Amino acid sequence: MHAKVLIIEDEEDIARLIAMYLKRDGIDSDWCETGEEGLQQLEKQAYDILVLDINLPGIDGFETLRKIRKDNNIPVLILSARREDADMLIGFGGGADDYVTKPFSPGVLTARIRAHLNRIAAESSGRETLFQFGEIVFDPAHYILKKGEERIDLSRREMDLLLYLTRNRGRVFSKEQIYKEVWGNEYGDISTVTVHMQRLRKKIEINPAEPQFLMTKYGYGYYLSAEGENETIL
Repeated sequence: MHAKVLIIEDEEDIARLIAMYLKRDGIDSDWCETGEEGLQQLEKQAYDILVLDINLPGIDGFETLRKIRKDNNIPVLILSARREDADMLIGFGGGADDYVTKPFSPGVLTARIRAHLNRIAAESSGRETLFQFGEIVFDPAHYILKKGEERIDLSRREMDLLLYLTRNRGRVFSKEQIYKEVWGNEYGDISTVTVHMQRLRKKIEINPAEPQFLMTKYGYGYYLSAEGENETIL
């Protein structure tokens, strides 16, 4: 599926980083520095999804979103340094489809964008894309994980970690790579990766001591087993 993303972000380094990761995933993008430029660009060209910063010069992201929603149903992923619940509620109440806080992992951001694009494609064809491994069913577009009939509650970081491994299933990543991609940091306490993997295993695996899906390749890192896993169209 060929897709194009519009990035409205006043920090060039951040915009270029997002564009680089999107390109690596086969997704094209355009960049605007202000809300006004973004609105003009949306009138010129159709896009599949919009990445919108909140703290913009001129009209801010919330006002930009309000103007967009007058006549455009494009999926909008808000990117913001604001972590308060009130800001998130304003964003979702204004019609945002997702909300990612800074600092963020560009790898996870790209995975979220891809999940939204997959959802759009599935909805347009009347189908839904799910990932299934064993009795686990993962719906990344709606951030739902089920084990049989039981819905499993995950923290946002656990969900991001599982999403990243799912999008890259079968590939082995070191703790340092995972920390950089999922946590968005190059330096820090990488032992948190091990802690989160242990938590995920307790929630997903039948026997966490002998995992079937969230695997360790000793001396290298972690991966989600590709054996017995399918991308299912329902």
